[in-house]
Amino acid sequence: MRAPLRPLSRRALLTGSLGSAALLTMGGLAACGTKGAQQTEAGCVSADLSGTEKKLAFSNWPQYLDVDERDESRRPSLDEFVSRTGIQVSYTEDINDNNEFFAKVQGQLAACQSTDRDIIVLSDWMAARMIRLGWVQQLDPAKIPNVRANLLPSLLNRSYDTENRMSVPWQCGLAGLAYNGNVTRELRTVDELLTRPDVKGRVTALSEMRDTMGLLLGSNGHDPANFTSAQFDDALAKLRRAVDSGQIRRFTGNDYAPDLAKGDIAACIGWSGDVIQLSGEDAKVRFVAPDSGVLLYSDDMLVPNRATHRANAEQLVNYYYEPAVAAKVAAHVNYICPVRGAQAEMEKIDPQLAANPLIFPDDALLSKATTFMALNEQQEREYEGKFQQVIGA
Repeated sequence: MRAPLRPLSRRALLTGSLGSAALLTMGGLAACGTKGAQQTEAGCVSADLSGTEKKLAFSNWPQYLDVDERDESRRPSLDEFVSRTGIQVSYTEDINDNNEFFAKVQGQLAACQSTDRDIIVLSDWMAARMIRLGWVQQLDPAKIPNVRANLLPSLLNRSYDTENRMSVPWQCGLAGLAYNGNVTRELRTVDELLTRPDVKGRVTALSEMRDTMGLLLGSNGHDPANFTSAQFDDALAKLRRAVDSGQIRRFTGNDYAPDLAKGDIAACIGWSGDVIQLSGEDAKVRFVAPDSGVLLYSDDMLVPNRATHRANAEQLVNYYYEPAVAAKVAAHVNYICPVRGAQAEMEKIDPQLAANPLIFPDDALLSKATTFMALNEQQEREYEGKFQQVIGA
């Protein structure tokens, strides 16, 4: 049985208007540059009480961990970790949006105060910001050998954390195109999505700037991982034309999924995990890797400053990089599994999912995948501001 569709987005601002989320975006960005926000490991020392306290506080996104279908209060993989290690885990699904969460904890972290969390899961671009601000503890490679052994090669040497000393991928995904074959014919390119008359007014795009703009940059022949301001503006002009013409109905988090399933929208920019779940119910709902490429992203585990159970957190990170454990999680959440060896374990759980390239990408799909360029503070403010103006947020 597939996991239910997640009501909230792990990648995006969830509002379609200039509400609290948009204000948090700009407020959070402004706070990045405030005096005293930056921290260093030497200046913000974190004591580790794991030797005497067998506990751990883990904050994650809603429905981003396996659950028992008969009793949704139970999380089998997490229960097994507790049984095996004796570490009691307080698991909370209190991260509903990257910027919202940043606004919630920035005052504490900027002041070198505890957030009362030992592990948090944030999208790669927000993880990069947290690392840049010095708000994250380094992990001990000797304590997480499974990560070194089993992390997908495509997730090594990321620009914001080249040695995975500060962050470890929890799950990954792809941003690409999706369409409902019950109401429209196949589409293969971003330009088709933005201009084809038969889907006009029945198209949505993502309110996550990096995914929408990354795909448009690629469609213009530019590299989303290395682009100029002029190239960004060129792609943004293409997006503006699609908005002004009425081609795009609205911008969404992953609340596009029910509308796509019903055929209320014909096609969209969307995320692979959502579309896998929809296609399990209706094979005519399909994810498309456009000819110009897809965007690969990750949601990363981080240990924030002043977390007092880093060693316990490292045990949990290492545990979830056991292939059999990773396969249990992937079978539920249906996003790209970052753990090598999990595909073979998935064969024992669900052979159909094990063969799905949107969970275990093959070389052909990965060859079309790229990441979005790591941005500095000034670029974040500039690009997010321009994007928000175009999407009407």
